[in-house]
Amino acid sequence: MLKNIPKIISPELMKVLLEMGHGDEILLADGNYPSHSTGVKVVRLDGHGIPEILTAILKYLPLDTFVEENVLLMDNNLSSKPEIWKSYEEILYDSNEDFRIKVLERFKFYERARNVYAIVATSESALYANIILKKGVVKT
Repeated sequence: MLKNIPKIISPELMKVLLEMGHGDEILLADGNYPSHSTGVKVVRLDGHGIPEILTAILKYLPLDTFVEENVLLMDNNLSSKPEIWKSYEEILYDSNEDFRIKVLERFKFYERARNVYAIVATSESALYANIILKKGVVKT
């Protein structure tokens, strides 16, 4: 046991976050995402939603400030966007990270996700809730 690490951050997830380098990406996948069929390392966080996981991860993961976008969302191709995106924006704002969101067409998102360092498989039930974070550097 370590102090001050949220219980939602499993040892496996903490290891993945520590292994990731500048520019690596991690996908927080909703419950409908085909996490295991991609061939990418998967960390399971069953029973948890993405907002609570995102909040915990952003305590440790700096976002990349050397790129145009460091947060990627999967587009639903509708004029009304998923409500959960508002939660993500609030969490990102509260994290004090310099975030830049880009929305990708669904199949472009899947293509991008094939190259992430790891996928966190969640029980998130919101549709189009998938989010990719690009890791930055720790500034001392």
